[in-house]
Amino acid sequence: MSGHSKWSKVKHYKGTLDAKRGKIFSKLGREISVACKHGGGDPGFNPRLRTILMKARASNMPVDNIDRAIKKGTGELEGVNYEELTYESFASGGVALIIELLTDNKNRTAAEVRAILTKHGGHLATAKHLFHRKGQIVIPKEQIGEDELMSLVLDAGADDMVTHDETYEITTDPHQFESVHKAIEGKKLKPVSAEVAWLPLTPVPITDEKTAKAVLDLIDTLEDHDDVQNVYSSVDIPDTVIEKVQAGA
Repeated sequence: MSGHSKWSKVKHYKGTLDAKRGKIFSKLGREISVACKHGGGDPGFNPRLRTILMKARASNMPVDNIDRAIKKGTGELEGVNYEELTYESFASGGVALIIELLTDNKNRTAAEVRAILTKHGGHLATAKHLFHRKGQIVIPKEQIGEDELMSLVLDAGADDMVTHDETYEITTDPHQFESVHKAIEGKKLKPVSAEVAWLPLTPVPITDEKTAKAVLDLIDTLEDHDDVQNVYSSVDIPDTVIEKVQAGA
């Protein structure tokens, strides 16, 4: 499954989202600043900034933090020059990873990421062909009925909608992401996640507890690195296996 539920479990593997909120805001701030540096601080003329601001709002990033990041990107406040990097790799069990980074020291970051991969049984290798770029929006089920939401998002240009235990996962072509998101906002719905992401073409099922722990530990360690913005994986771990791993962590 390429849905948000697996992503969410990975995010919560070693602590709640609230416990990492400060780091998440810092990483979003970097993304906003870089987007402004390349395309200006007006989201009306900067599609990349508009998309990141959607992600920031979905994460409840404070307005002051957003404004400060925009001003750093436009040069109104002093900021850091970040370089964008993307690494492709494999983890245990043949799980593919795409790692997106923003760094002010490419050599240091490369060495640190390689060290993390090696320690957790991963290695750098071409993996992007195993993913496709898609808009992904996740909405809690208590906010709206399935039929009403499906009609809304399909009319707005969504590709598909999948119902999970607690959420709806909507996928779109990247160029339709904004129109679908605007339709959702128009209904006063609040997504728990809204981004253009790398989703796996063929998820890799992992049922062995030891392998699952190795993959989850690697993803968690990568995401905890200050320069890592996003980690996308092809892993598909059953709920029962994740629960066993969490219980033994």
